[in-house]
Amino acid sequence: MPAILLGTVAFFFLTDWPGEANWLAPEQRRWIEQKLHEEDISVQKLTVWQALKSRTILLLASVTFLNYFVFYSFAFWFPTMLKRQSGFSDLRVGVLGAVPYLATFVVMQVNAWHSDKGHERHWHSAVPMFIAAIGLLGLIAQPRSTPISVGLFTMACMAAAYLPTFWAIPTEILSQSTAAAAVGMINAIGSVAGFAGPYAFGYLHTRTGSFSDGLVLMVISALGGGLLILCTPRSARTI
Repeated sequence: MPAILLGTVAFFFLTDWPGEANWLAPEQRRWIEQKLHEEDISVQKLTVWQALKSRTILLLASVTFLNYFVFYSFAFWFPTMLKRQSGFSDLRVGVLGAVPYLATFVVMQVNAWHSDKGHERHWHSAVPMFIAAIGLLGLIAQPRSTPISVGLFTMACMAAAYLPTFWAIPTEILSQSTAAAAVGMINAIGSVAGFAGPYAFGYLHTRTGSFSDGLVLMVISALGGGLLILCTPRSARTI
């Protein structure tokens, strides 16, 4: 509902061009139009074939796929796993289910701040995925303690804390014109995991009656994604 309401407001409020934006000062409109003109001159088209031949772009796309695989699998199946382990009511599961996301929100801010302070992206992107892998590994043991389970679920949710630092990497190691197109392709390939992750987890659960196989797959994905981040270049290059 918020997306629908805000989308409707934006349709009537936002203009197609800066020159039509009466809610901006004249000097602001001129500045934006100048910047858009400069960017339009400098942008070079990056074809799909060029992107697929780029080792850097493929690495970043693979990292995105693996991380989204972990996070979407977690987001879809976390309430079911928590309810199965705890036996709590839907209300208590809903309240406890907010804890990992609140903790991840805080860690995401701190991680991004520390990354900016030290001008380092790769380890700040990889460590959250390694933490998630440890939490998922602990969940395979099916702990009987609810506080321990919530703690492990919180660690697993930390996979999302990689987002702000990871998405700074493409614009820092790719040229400006390449990054504009590459980010879209990286996200498009990674977003496939939004379907593949929950589906694979559900398929394994249906076949085995256990969450363990799905958790193992998530552990492998989290470790693989973290290691691939550390393999991406740290210096700027054209593609």
